[in-house]
Amino acid sequence: MRKFISLFVGLFCALSLTACFGETYDFTPPTVSLSNENRLDDIQLEEANVNWSSDKEYKKETKDILAFGSKQHQFIAGSNEKDSLVFDNQDFAVKDLNISLWKGDKKTQLELKDDSSFTFPAEKGQYVIEVNLLADSGSAQYVGNVLIK
Repeated sequence: MRKFISLFVGLFCALSLTACFGETYDFTPPTVSLSNENRLDDIQLEEANVNWSSDKEYKKETKDILAFGSKQHQFIAGSNEKDSLVFDNQDFAVKDLNISLWKGDKKTQLELKDDSSFTFPAEKGQYVIEVNLLADSGSAQYVGNVLIK
């Protein structure tokens, strides 16, 4: 009987502790980074305009994304270099995803492949990179400052 009681108490403690280890989900807009096999660290892009809704409403508005993007920490990419977009979480369904570069007032749309990879253009110079995400939870826009050498 004593073994049965100690087994029951042990089982009860184990089962009650498993309830404490539940997963938590982050329903805020994802962070977006650029990843490259030649780079040690990923480069995180900054949120510019966000209208995201899941558990809570999350909004951010940036009037001049080009000025905001050019103020970000500059990173260097090689001409014709291949990079990939990386999301820190993917608790959403992507409806549309596009990426473009701005050089002054000239916008160049980059081809985004199915694996979220793209290639920087051959033309060297300073650019503002813009990523637009449309998902089932809302929309988010990310920018960064890139120097293509």
